[in-house]
Parts: sequence; structure tokens; C-alpha cells
Amino acid sequence: MRLLLDTHIVIWAALDPRALTSGERASLEHSDTKLVMSAVSVWELRLKWHRFHISGAPKGPVDPACVVSFAAAMAWDLLPLTPLHAAATLAHPLGHQDPFDELLLVQAQEEGMRLLTRDAKLSGHPFAVSGGQG
Repeated sequence: MRLLLDTHIVIWAALDPRALTSGERASLEHSDTKLVMSAVSVWELRLKWHRFHISGAPKGPVDPACVVSFAAAMAWDLLPLTPLHAAATLAHPLGHQDPFDELLLVQAQEEGMRLLTRDAKLSGHPFAVSGGQG
């Protein structure tokens, strides 16, 4: 099984694994699961990292280059955003307008994966899976 990681799962895995639920940790540690991080998540992190609060602190929690290094060290697959992904129509539309959520779900759809997420707005989507509580 291949799991595409939602951006917040990537952040927690890299910065604060205690923020992950036991179910999410089990999904990340399952020996038969190949973990995948999308360029879409890196792009989302980059946009936030290069925007600043009035205090001067970055709005993003982590430098995206550090996350890419972390993913490589963890042997996660890195998934590019291809023109085919960008052009694909999501078979089961979202109820909201977040372009990052839509692109991640399209990638999951097109690559035969599921998106591991805790995002309540994605709960029940056929291409999303929750790591559970606890």
C-alpha cells in the first residue's frame, strides 16, 4: 500500500511526532506501507515559509528544504506534480475550495493511493483516509 501524506502529517512527523495520533503513527510505521510526500506539500510549505507575520517571523512552521531532507532521510518517495496531475479532474469533488487539498487528492486518485489526513473537511472522501484517534 502507498500512502500520500497530507501537509500537516508531514509537518508533525518532521517536527513533533507526539502530535500524531497512535493510528497515524501506526500508518507511518506499517512495514507494508510506502510513504509518499508530494511536491504539492513542499509548495504549500514554501508559500507559508516565505510569508511573514508583522513580527518578522515566518508564517510557515518549517523551512521546506528541511522537510525535503527529512523525507529523504526517512526514505519516503517524493512525488512530483505533473501536467497530468494538474489537468486531471477530481472524480469526487470537494465541498470546499482549498487548491492544495484538491491537488493532493487528485494525485492520490491518479497514482492509486490514499491521502493520510486528519483534515475534518476531507473526512469521508473516497481518496482520503484517517489515521484514527488516540
